[in-house]
Amino acid sequence: MLMKTLAPLLVASAPLLATGYPVPPVEYQAFTLSNGLKVLVHEDHKAPIVAFNIWYHVGSKNERPGRTGFAHLFEHLMFNGSEHFNDDYFKVLEGLGATDLNGTTNNDRTNYFENVPTSALDAVLWMESDRMGHLVGAITQARLDEQRGVVQNEKRENDNQPYGLVEEALARGTYPPGHPYSWPILGAMEDLAAASVEDVKAWFRRYYGPTNAVVVLAGDIDLKTAKAKMEAHFGAIPPGDPLERPRAWVPRPVGIRRQTLQDRVSQPLLNLVWHTPEDAHPETVRLDLLASVLGGGKTSRLYRRLVEQEQIASQVEASNYSREIAGQFKVEVLARPGADLGRIEGIIQEEMARLFEQGPAEEELARLKTVHYANYLRRLERIGGFGGKSDLLAGGLVLDGDPAFGARSLKDLLDVRPEDLKAAGRKWLSDGLFVLEVQPFPAARAAGSDVDRSRVPVPGAAPALTFPRLHRATLANGLRVVLARRDAAPVVQFRLLVEGGAAVDAQVPSGAGTATLAMAMLDEGTRNLGAKELREQFQSLGMGLTARASLNQFQVAMGALKPNLDRSLELFAEVVLHPSFPAPAFERLRKERILEIAQEKELPEALAGRVVGPLLFGRAHPYGNPLTGTGFERTVAAMKVEELRELHRAWFRPGNATLVVAGNVGLEELLPGLQRTFGTWAPGPAPRVPVPPAAPGGTTTIYLVDKPGSIQSVVNMVAIVPPRWESDEPAVQALNAILGGMFTARLNMNLREDKHWTYGARARVYGSRGPRQIHAGASVQTDRTKETVQELEKEMRGILGERPITAQELAFAQRNLTLSLPGAFETTEALAAGMGTLQTWNLPDDHFATFVPRVNALTVADLDAAARRIIPARGRTYVVVGDRAKVEKGLRELGDVKLVDADGAVLP
Repeated sequence: MLMKTLAPLLVASAPLLATGYPVPPVEYQAFTLSNGLKVLVHEDHKAPIVAFNIWYHVGSKNERPGRTGFAHLFEHLMFNGSEHFNDDYFKVLEGLGATDLNGTTNNDRTNYFENVPTSALDAVLWMESDRMGHLVGAITQARLDEQRGVVQNEKRENDNQPYGLVEEALARGTYPPGHPYSWPILGAMEDLAAASVEDVKAWFRRYYGPTNAVVVLAGDIDLKTAKAKMEAHFGAIPPGDPLERPRAWVPRPVGIRRQTLQDRVSQPLLNLVWHTPEDAHPETVRLDLLASVLGGGKTSRLYRRLVEQEQIASQVEASNYSREIAGQFKVEVLARPGADLGRIEGIIQEEMARLFEQGPAEEELARLKTVHYANYLRRLERIGGFGGKSDLLAGGLVLDGDPAFGARSLKDLLDVRPEDLKAAGRKWLSDGLFVLEVQPFPAARAAGSDVDRSRVPVPGAAPALTFPRLHRATLANGLRVVLARRDAAPVVQFRLLVEGGAAVDAQVPSGAGTATLAMAMLDEGTRNLGAKELREQFQSLGMGLTARASLNQFQVAMGALKPNLDRSLELFAEVVLHPSFPAPAFERLRKERILEIAQEKELPEALAGRVVGPLLFGRAHPYGNPLTGTGFERTVAAMKVEELRELHRAWFRPGNATLVVAGNVGLEELLPGLQRTFGTWAPGPAPRVPVPPAAPGGTTTIYLVDKPGSIQSVVNMVAIVPPRWESDEPAVQALNAILGGMFTARLNMNLREDKHWTYGARARVYGSRGPRQIHAGASVQTDRTKETVQELEKEMRGILGERPITAQELAFAQRNLTLSLPGAFETTEALAAGMGTLQTWNLPDDHFATFVPRVNALTVADLDAAARRIIPARGRTYVVVGDRAKVEKGLRELGDVKLVDADGAVLP
């Protein structure tokens, strides 16, 4: 369903900032092994998990023309086996209960990270040290060919997205030949194809040794333990070779250069790019703030001018992308169809000139400093993953020479004055502009001495999952309140759950898309505040607000700092109880929604999701609309603002809602504020949406949505699944994990790792009250569309009995589902989400505590029974989005093929 972010989360109040906000550092201890490997240790014992994060100081900038794509290729190869564990690393890591598990590559570094239960740390260190010190012997021609195919499919998939060629065009167009940032991170197809086994082995030996890496251990660990374990696992690895490092190289072109691209998109895109200094440069934080002033959200100058006032753009963003040796300042505008990009460019230049002349207002600058402070503070809640504390420490040391760089640069940012921004803008953004226009391509068709490495250490048993005690109260008007106290950080998260959701579109005159558009308008003004004033108060107070409509619920979530709780609660209630739904904003958002639907129709996977509901359930069913919740162009065009107001009046009733609260507050402390704010909510009955059963199809049918020119096909098996049955749910989750819910699942191992037809295959059971949906499939090479349907059929028959689930598969799924849980509620926001799950499905308070034993008690017979419940034995339905001219003939060889338009209507 559509999610709308209304304001940055978790920020402090501007008055506090004026006196100097304390910047909490990420405390760490450092040591270096004798082979040169640097190690940072951060202790955080709030959960029995440890984040492992290793950064290799090698990225695409270390490549050379003709040999590009190696850094990203190695990101994949290093997941595929080492000399002592010659198999997919995901098999072990997922089985250890790893969460926030990934590997990434950019211009400057390659990193691998995962959070694991403390008891599994030895196994992770064994695995990570084995791929650092013992990888070369596992690199074979077959493995290189396999991962080269996966990477090439990833590049095809990226290039096939709307505006997918923009980043490569910017890299080549803005940097001079030979500059380390002038080629794309994924590399060139011809370079990947030409790479030999010896080429990649030589690359590994050069860049992936201890002297070119940093390891961060954060979480439930101490320095003494870290030293002993790191020495045992990594100490015997030989150090790497001396390396040359590119120094700062910031191009300073003069004048304006222009380039135009064509793409199969519905809206023009404008990019304005200037060269800026490297990440460690003192003026970088000033340019970061300049980007926030110009295009950092709905309160920014360019958003208000281009989107709200002129209404010639639907999206605006400004960013200062600083890297190790150079940066770029970019203004990106998604224009409305038919808009004059020259006029947009002129307005941007006009607003920048005004800013460089007058500077930002003190209050404006204070608000945006608060936003940056908030983003930093939010990162401190997490030990691992993208942006967590281990990431902050590793990035600071590798790219900027100081693990504390993140805190230090934030302090510098908070000291920036308006005149500093004016000076930085004049210096860096007054010359050397590169302009890239992306114009819609006309619709047309072509006519044509080491630790024991004999086995991986066995992790200890999964620790018991603890969930805070829940406290309950009910206000006099019927609003139910559920609270869990957690004092780890001075933050409080609220989630208001209102029964209804996108299914209510069936009872609204205009129909599909009304519910999500109503949620999208909640920050457009209230009876007391206009949109601009409302958003500015969000920023000043540190509020964050999101509103969405799932299939059966409206959800409005708010994050606040404890010091600003009272006023934040007042604003939260103002938005929830008294939205004004102003007509001018409605007209603007309605136009944007129609453009959004057009964009969904351009994106193959989104397009596949749009047509499933109408095809499975029929238009008359409450679930018979696009899964995205955006509706259809015709329904949105016919929509009236009064329908949104009436939807809110009818469904937003206190007796129809539950307020979930998590964080640094107790129930007795909170209740007076709730009585003062939400206690004024007038009670009254709310309607209900009857959800009739839906019958699965009787014959195998393939629905084909034509996407001319697409170089990939989206192929999904889709089916109606019986309603959620709680005693059966652990078996359904384990079954889905085995089928398509893990990297090592059957679908992914078949279509990606064995066939190399896709970047990834997956399965998912969508949650809803009443009948549910299961989707299983992948985005594949066009020439393998027919064969993918055949493989999916084979996998469905296999999971139903032709290839029975094994005890080994069950045990692996059980480990994956249970060992990954200790860090599931690490943040206050995650805790609130878990509480929301309990309320949404009416689950007992001990649901999460009993989940592990219920999963571990599963048998193969339980999963066989679950398979028979959720996967049709025959008459399966397939949805294919691809180039009809290339795939229809092969699909018709498999069975009945029906052509479908982009709204899910079967064509004659």
